[in-house]
Amino acid sequence: MILAATVVLGFLVFIHEGGHFLAARAFGVRVSEFMIGLPGPSIGIKRGETRFGLTAVPLGGYARVCGMEPGDMSPYLQRCLQALYERGTLTPDEAAALCGISADEAVETLDELVEWGSAVAPRKRDRSETYRTPAFRPTALQRRRLARRGIECGPALAEGEPRAVEDPRALFAAEYRQQYRSLPAWKRMAILLAGPLMNLLFALVIFVLVYSVIGVDYTDAEGAVTHLLLTPLQAIQAGFNYIGMVVVAVAGLFNPATAAETVSQSTSMVGIAVMSKAAIEAGFLNALMFTAMLSVSLGIMNLLPIPPLDGGRFVVEVYQRIRRKAVGVQAMNYLSLAGMALFIVFFLVMMNQDIQRFVFGNWG
Repeated sequence: MILAATVVLGFLVFIHEGGHFLAARAFGVRVSEFMIGLPGPSIGIKRGETRFGLTAVPLGGYARVCGMEPGDMSPYLQRCLQALYERGTLTPDEAAALCGISADEAVETLDELVEWGSAVAPRKRDRSETYRTPAFRPTALQRRRLARRGIECGPALAEGEPRAVEDPRALFAAEYRQQYRSLPAWKRMAILLAGPLMNLLFALVIFVLVYSVIGVDYTDAEGAVTHLLLTPLQAIQAGFNYIGMVVVAVAGLFNPATAAETVSQSTSMVGIAVMSKAAIEAGFLNALMFTAMLSVSLGIMNLLPIPPLDGGRFVVEVYQRIRRKAVGVQAMNYLSLAGMALFIVFFLVMMNQDIQRFVFGNWG
């Protein structure tokens, strides 16, 4: 049961995060990690500037899009970036001395460069808190792009290797252009929405596959079985009808008159695990349809306007666009904490329902 839920959810999270990844890369934004599982110890391989892998807890997943940290940029980024690249390695004390800033400012700036993918964070066993230049193995496409800009690039650069900096401003500009925060608002919003939209698109593809290619058996009132094949347009319409039903159900969470009923009809990881196992045991067709329906739920839930969900970040982007003012780090942290507290409450309530329903069998 646990394996079934892990496989199904892992696959859907891969699709979801793949949407964010593809949109970010399409706009030239760096993605430092693409992981299946919760943040923590991991194994993986690096391709270009992205590390792909699996974490120790394979539930959920994330694509680390660079430059998404809230608040204003550190004013010392260019100086620290130049010092790091010229030396290859840099400690906070060295950065403070070279850039004429305090040790705390140096740590904050170097950590921001880590978020940008422009530096590698100190290792746990490293007592000197040494930051390093990242390893860079350019793809053939990256070499061609660099060559068009008159930059000759070798086959690889090792982690912690010094690099000549002829123009600090050009170096900083090149790194900044690969950050989420450098994009116009509409591109940032597109990256945020790409994950949920990929889940919905996947579900529509499954609806077309099931209803227009495989077909379904329909039993009439007299017991006669007919094998039905819908047109692709009819299958897509059926998919949108189901998506609409899920939207209405989720919207019920925000209506005091229907919120309790909506929560009672929802399920947690326990219920998803039970239903995943049952769907797989029922056959390939049932497993496909269950995966499609779960993909719709995942996509719609991620559109809720609650940080740290994609919908919550989207609302923040809209607010910043209207007010022409960035939401501060402290405000963003408070919003995220409030959102997480709300989800913990929902999780505990739904997990209790699932235990009563599937373990003790005393929940309607």
